[in-house]
Amino acid sequence: MVDYFDYKELLKRARSQLPEVVFSDVRFEIPSADSFVEGNRTIIKNFKDIAKFMERDTHEFAKFVMKELGTAGDMEGNRLILQGKFGWRMVNEKIQNYVNEYVLCPECGKPDTKIIKEGRIHFLKCTACGAMKPLKSL
Repeated sequence: MVDYFDYKELLKRARSQLPEVVFSDVRFEIPSADSFVEGNRTIIKNFKDIAKFMERDTHEFAKFVMKELGTAGDMEGNRLILQGKFGWRMVNEKIQNYVNEYVLCPECGKPDTKIIKEGRIHFLKCTACGAMKPLKSL
């Protein structure tokens, strides 16, 4: 005897197995970098808060920003101190580049992702849709 299921019943069952974040319509907005130039250095005061909001490692995030800006820098408490003068627009543009590359899912566009390592390759795995994307190393 074969059991036949109603399509709507199967759909409800499938939806119940997905995480709640899949159904939320909350827009993902990164806090703007609170940066200023002091002498020959640029200081981002809320750098650690931005990394925490994106749920990413602060040092990897700092490494990306420094590489994109072509400069050296140091973490000091909650701040990132960069060598050189960079405007807030340029700093925020580099942060947005990081979000597009290492935070947002390329398939569904949601920020519900984790960076996982399999062997020697890092992947961006989406917890909302299950997509995986290999990442460039920093």
